[in-house]
Amino acid sequence: MALKVSLIVLCHNGLDLTLTCLDSLRRQEYDRADIWVVDNASQDGTAEAVAAAYPEISLISTGDNLGYAGGNNVGLEAALQRGAEVVFLINNDTALNPQCVSLLVRSLQAKPQTGVIGPMVYTWEDDTLISSAGGGIDWHHADSFNIGAGEPERGQYPARPVDFINGCGLMVTRQAIERAGLLDPGYFMYWEETDWCARIRKAGFDIRFEPLARMRHKAPIRSDSLGPTTLYYMTRNRLLFFARHAPPRLKPTALAHALHGALLGLGRHWQAGRPEHARATQWAILHALQRRWGRADPSLWRSDPLDRSVHRHSSMAARR
Repeated sequence: MALKVSLIVLCHNGLDLTLTCLDSLRRQEYDRADIWVVDNASQDGTAEAVAAAYPEISLISTGDNLGYAGGNNVGLEAALQRGAEVVFLINNDTALNPQCVSLLVRSLQAKPQTGVIGPMVYTWEDDTLISSAGGGIDWHHADSFNIGAGEPERGQYPARPVDFINGCGLMVTRQAIERAGLLDPGYFMYWEETDWCARIRKAGFDIRFEPLARMRHKAPIRSDSLGPTTLYYMTRNRLLFFARHAPPRLKPTALAHALHGALLGLGRHWQAGRPEHARATQWAILHALQRRWGRADPSLWRSDPLDRSVHRHSSMAARR
């Protein structure tokens, strides 16, 4: 019998992309799938437009930007309460091939120990150029990467276990969630899907990549110039992830590499005249050392770090 699948699309603005994504979900060749949209306080009329164009879709408005983890957790809890056996987290800046869901479910059922599975992800502009063929983790150098990013697809990446699945399209079983828990909102955004996959693997499940299932993602393959806010979360959460998951014998080396990389970046940003990037890096390191996670106030790196009033009145998530 076909599994009941909930397709959960998280959005924060990006109306046109969201409608394109939903159109691709409506075209899926899988009968037992329902669609959920979780709107993270969009300011461009996304919720209203989705309700008008897709009245059959379950729409949840969070009322605030809860980040990737917090927003998806709202959808996960609702879908599981409605009886979902499998959930598929989907970024709103993606488009799925019509057989994507059915092929992922088929692969999932063929390998019952699988807790997470993900498709081949192509770039938005070129559906022969790989964006992600699963994810890998370099434990020695405290890094993660999308396998095959930037390569033309030639069948070089078969179905197999991987370290993690890119959060733009990540299918998870109910059993894996019940055993490992939901996404950790302490990350807010970035590294949370890597953390989730690591916890699900520790709970006894496999993480697998299925190349026959396909989707496109409107995101750069590589970014040489992250914005300061993205840089903050990437830097802080990298330290959190490896502090939590690196094997004991490798943890000192991994954390040293992560901290050294952050400090090198800090120096480069000051030298290049990017004070907001430099301050974002400073705050990321400080908050990681203080174990302050969750959503951060971007005014910290947009204003003078010597302004003590900003320090006193900064709005940070409670320590976890």
